[in-house]
Amino acid sequence: MSGVGLVSGVVSVSGTSVSDALLKAVRAGRTGEAAGLLDGMTDPERRLCLPALKELRKELRGAPWDATSRKAYPTLHAAGAACHTGAAGTAAWIGAADMRWSQASAATLLHVLGDRDRDWLGNLAQRLADRPSTSQVPYELMAGLVRLSGCPVPTTETYVVGWVEQIGSLWERGDTVLDRLRQDPYTPELVPALFEIPDIGSHLDWLFGDGPDSWIEALARLTEEGVLDREAMIDACVARLLRGVVASDCRVFLRLLTALEPTGDEERERVADWLALVSHPSSTVASHARSVLGSLALAGEIAPRQLAEMSAVVLFRTEKKLVRAQLVLLGKVLRHDPSSAAELLPAVAHAFGHEDTDVQERALKLVERYFGGIGTADPRARDEVADAVAQLSAGLRARAITALGLDADEHASQPHLELLPPAPEPSRLAPAPDTVIEVAEEVGALMVSADTDMAAFERALDGLVRHAYLRQEELAEALKPAVARSWWMGTDHHPYSSDEHFRRDPYGLEVVLAALVGRVHTSTLHEAHEHGPVSDPCVHRALSAVFNARLWEAAYRVRTDPMPFLLATPIWSSGFLEPDELVARLTEYDRLGARPGEVDFTQALLRVRRDDRAASASAAGRAAALGTVEGERLARWLLSEEPTTPTTSRHVTAERILLGLGELDGLPSDLPLAFRQLALPVGAFNAHTYCHHYYWNRVERQHWLAVVPGRRELVAARLVREVSTVAVKDTRGMAAVLPLLAEAEGEAGEALHLCVAYGLGARHPEDRLSAVDALLVLAARGQLDAERLGGDLGQLVRMGAVKPLRLTESVRTAATTGAYSTVWSILGAALPAMLAGLAADGAAPAVRGMGELLAVAAECAERTGAHGDVEHLAPVAERSGSSRLVAQARRLRATLEQGVAA
Repeated sequence: MSGVGLVSGVVSVSGTSVSDALLKAVRAGRTGEAAGLLDGMTDPERRLCLPALKELRKELRGAPWDATSRKAYPTLHAAGAACHTGAAGTAAWIGAADMRWSQASAATLLHVLGDRDRDWLGNLAQRLADRPSTSQVPYELMAGLVRLSGCPVPTTETYVVGWVEQIGSLWERGDTVLDRLRQDPYTPELVPALFEIPDIGSHLDWLFGDGPDSWIEALARLTEEGVLDREAMIDACVARLLRGVVASDCRVFLRLLTALEPTGDEERERVADWLALVSHPSSTVASHARSVLGSLALAGEIAPRQLAEMSAVVLFRTEKKLVRAQLVLLGKVLRHDPSSAAELLPAVAHAFGHEDTDVQERALKLVERYFGGIGTADPRARDEVADAVAQLSAGLRARAITALGLDADEHASQPHLELLPPAPEPSRLAPAPDTVIEVAEEVGALMVSADTDMAAFERALDGLVRHAYLRQEELAEALKPAVARSWWMGTDHHPYSSDEHFRRDPYGLEVVLAALVGRVHTSTLHEAHEHGPVSDPCVHRALSAVFNARLWEAAYRVRTDPMPFLLATPIWSSGFLEPDELVARLTEYDRLGARPGEVDFTQALLRVRRDDRAASASAAGRAAALGTVEGERLARWLLSEEPTTPTTSRHVTAERILLGLGELDGLPSDLPLAFRQLALPVGAFNAHTYCHHYYWNRVERQHWLAVVPGRRELVAARLVREVSTVAVKDTRGMAAVLPLLAEAEGEAGEALHLCVAYGLGARHPEDRLSAVDALLVLAARGQLDAERLGGDLGQLVRMGAVKPLRLTESVRTAATTGAYSTVWSILGAALPAMLAGLAADGAAPAVRGMGELLAVAAECAERTGAHGDVEHLAPVAERSGSSRLVAQARRLRATLEQGVAA
């Protein structure tokens, strides 16, 4: 190069070293100047420049994204690639993560690398193509290296995906996909590679659209023209469908296979493949394979044995459209060749176990028509069909026994036995942890848990109070790892302080932990303990105020006057506390000279069990003998009458049913401030107010049942409105409390049943499952009022708050656990209101899903031998037509008239 000389191994340009000049050009982002300096340099000269470029790269990594220095990246990318003399180093530099967003152009890279020998360039091309697609290596660079080197075209995922995207960029050029593929000499090598790339459809589905200028059409045309091998293309499509389950892959390769239009001979050659594809997870793929096999079957191209094999798979699928199409096909084949009945009827009988009774009936009709043709020629086939009859619904089974001439006694099913889950029993809570290490471990687990179990929470809270009384400094030290990630432990700036934070809400155990480690002021805890929340106007305030007050009191007393333990810690998972246990705790307090917490003691009073009057009277005597104020209060409470159940008032709006709750009488006198709202009435529309429990603090509701154990209606009434949103507003998660309500003690009244009704109509499956769990638990405990729940469901469906299809999913799930009688008792009470608006002449359109709901009702009635009459059912059954609603109404009416039992 002119003006460039080598003096003692140092490259210079007019007295300035080339490495310094190159580094200066790179820092300034002058790519053209840097490329000029690199032109003609030898490998040793380039290696001398590389250390300075690496140092610059290290420097730029720490620079802010908006720094002026970052404009050097594209030039650095090109210079570093050129100064590496090994293909591996160059590939690593080009594909490095820190270079990914500010790369040099492909043209620049090809310019600075183009003077290398062909083998080196080919090696680099393959290495770049082998890198993951996340490296974002430009396709133009890889393709340029292939062109310069003349090496074989890579068929890796990175290269092929880049090729497809490049070919599909029609907005950059005026030609078509077909034109580009014809002009590309590598098309025959790269198209087969498409079929080998995992999940390519998820990357490229948007490029494989339909239409005359699509990839699908282009590949089909190239196959037709002989550019691509037809047999290989069809085999590749089928093979990819056989091993692919990704939806986008299935769409792409099924569309391509369809566009290739396989001939009859080509389809016959692949019968084994179609038989395998009818069990494909994608219903679209399975439907196509079924259609191909169906055409071959009607043409007599496949044997009855193969058709039977295929039918056994298709009739097992849940897609009703596929199953019905297969039954139609079998009917056509049997009409054409009745002698195939021995092979095909056992396959038809596979549909006897389908959940849709319409499908069962279609299959039974085929069997009835051709069963006699089996005769005595194939007793094995007759036995298989006869054995399958047991899977039919009760009504169809009775019909099949008569029509097929089977022995009624032999095929009679056992009388229905209702299966319900074991009724849950309260369990005894484990005592508080013995050591500060155990306390810290349990607290740490609760801090990271999204779901706080009441028993674990009470155990941890009592452990904190006990060990704060005995060894507070040791406990605080052990807790530091558990609270280290809490924002109130850090020194970062926050929009509000930890005192403001804990003045609004204790946030579970956090306020006690903050008090123990000195992250909240005593004055803040005193104010919260004395005056309660700053503002808590929601419908849950009576329950949340008690829960929060216990935590604020515990935190305040930890700082000022530690308590030896908590009086209110329940000993049963139901939240109850035995009277003898509370007397023993007060006795220990008296011995230690400790002062009970006012909130803690009042909560203990509400938790103490009083249903055993003899035990209560005995404990009251021992409590009074203590001679303390708390002992006297406990004695009076144990001897007093149980509070009366509040009355409820029902309010129906345009979209839902709500409940109001009357006053609660009989609570202890002189209640602390936090408890006073428990006795106040609850308005049905109080929940209109914004509520942080609804939006952010849903975990706390798990503890409300333990605030007033034995009185779940008090809790359920306050939850009706938010639980209703799972059906009315399609919210998620609000029904998770239903199993807890069902397992709790106390009356199962109007509020609880209304909550379950809303849950059964929830939008999301997990909420429906929660409602089903609650329903089955209530039934197992003998606390389910089926008439009340059915009446609520009928009214909610009639007003549109609960959709029949969602309710169908819930009751079907409950029934299939074995609770057919329970479900029938509910639906029998719900159907009159649902059917009342459906006129016999069909003037009133059926609500979507009513047919499916009637099918579940008919199934339950058949299995349990129900009989009688459902009001408004007859007019619906007498409607003209054969819609699912009418067919299932007729089935239910016939069942109730006959009293068929499974």
